[in-house]
Amino acid sequence: MSKAANGQFVISLLESFAPKKLAVEGDPIGLQIGSLNRPVKKVMIALDVLENVVDEAIENEVDLIIAHHPLLYRALKKIDTSTSKGRVIEKLIKNDITVYAAHTNLDVTASGVNEWLSERLELSQTEVLAPTYEEQLVKLSVFVPSSHEEAVRQALGDAGAGHIGNYSHCSFSSSGWGTFTPLEGTNPYVGEQGKLERTEEVKIESVFPVSIQNAVLSAMKKAHPYEEVAFDLYPLLNKGNELGIGKIGKLNKEMSIEEFVQHVKHVFGISCVRVIKGHNHLIKKVAVVGGDGNKYIYPAVRKGADVLVTGDIYYHNAHDAQAEGLTIIDAGHHIEEIMKRKLKNMLEKELSERKYDTAVIESTIQTEPFTFM
Repeated sequence: MSKAANGQFVISLLESFAPKKLAVEGDPIGLQIGSLNRPVKKVMIALDVLENVVDEAIENEVDLIIAHHPLLYRALKKIDTSTSKGRVIEKLIKNDITVYAAHTNLDVTASGVNEWLSERLELSQTEVLAPTYEEQLVKLSVFVPSSHEEAVRQALGDAGAGHIGNYSHCSFSSSGWGTFTPLEGTNPYVGEQGKLERTEEVKIESVFPVSIQNAVLSAMKKAHPYEEVAFDLYPLLNKGNELGIGKIGKLNKEMSIEEFVQHVKHVFGISCVRVIKGHNHLIKKVAVVGGDGNKYIYPAVRKGADVLVTGDIYYHNAHDAQAEGLTIIDAGHHIEEIMKRKLKNMLEKELSERKYDTAVIESTIQTEPFTFM
């Protein structure tokens, strides 16, 4: 029997990957048109919500469009259906198509757009270019009977607890004795109702970001044999992972500017780029910002980038970059279309694992507005 996911559930999967709290202040992410309270038989992932993209969604009987660039970026004072924007809104509403935007939250999240771009550029030893958010860390202490110590420890690590630097499944254990009296109505794993029980237990401690707390606690309870699991959570002052806009990393081998330009064109499948030459030395350290890179010239300079690959640079900012000795490759905003395939694959996997038959497709419409002649 077919089972379509509710729109709110589809978005909950997306937001578990790219939480709304990661978005840059003022970014109009989230629900833009329609309702999330309806079943979704088909989702379409798009970079932009243009009229021909909406026509494509109608043709494919799409219920939900998840777009990277918000359709309603600025407030509307009227909806004139004789204009392109008005026609888009009219078509969406008449065809019961919901639009949801995941913009800077999808950029900032740990494995989001800028991480995907840095992987495509074959960068290594990457770090955040411009931090905007620091993850809050918590420590979990859970008391487990010795017989289930390894099972619970493995479940915590598999759920993401205990990741420290390049190490996973980090934890600490100490042994002791737990006491409890099962009351009426209980079905204790050990002991009897009405009798004080004393049993050997292990306290397992592990640290994780608060963003995965629900998943970690769920995994812990599933692996734990007790009806009532005794555990403590402590907020930590330790510094968590930094998240933010852009990535900076190193090429595996140095390239001349001309070689690197060809590399960029090849990996993104584009025929032309704009180049601002700030120097003539070899390229080793690369910064990348998929969208508007104008605010990130100086962070790239401060972090020692030889080149900034981005989607949009203004004329006067190009002069500033040259003066700072920074080379820039403006590859066009459209390189962010990398998100279509990545997000499609992620949502397909999550929905399939939960036995939903909601389909996920990519928009095939080319929304690049520039033609080089």
